[in-house]
Amino acid sequence: MPNIQSSTSLRNHYNEISTFCHENREPVFITKNGQGDLAVMSIEMYEALNGKLELYRLLDEGMADIKAGRTRPYKEVFDEIEQETMDGRL
Repeated sequence: MPNIQSSTSLRNHYNEISTFCHENREPVFITKNGQGDLAVMSIEMYEALNGKLELYRLLDEGMADIKAGRTRPYKEVFDEIEQETMDGRL
C-alpha cells in the first residue's frame, strides 16, 4: 500500500519520511491541498529506477534493430570482442 503524506507532513516530519524511504526502498507520495503533487524517494532508489529505464531504452533500441534487419551473427560479434580484448582495446 502506498505511503501518502501531506506537504505539511513532509515539512514537519522530513527525517522520518527520509528514513522510511531509505529503509523501505519505497517512495512516499506527497499531497498538496488533498491532490497528488510529488513522489519522494532516496537517491539510491532514483538511480536504480533510472538504470532500469536506460536498460529498457537499450532493449527497445535492440528490438528495433532486429525488426529492421540490422543484425550480425553472434559468432562474428563474439570473435570481434575476443580480438579486441586480446589487442587490449577493451
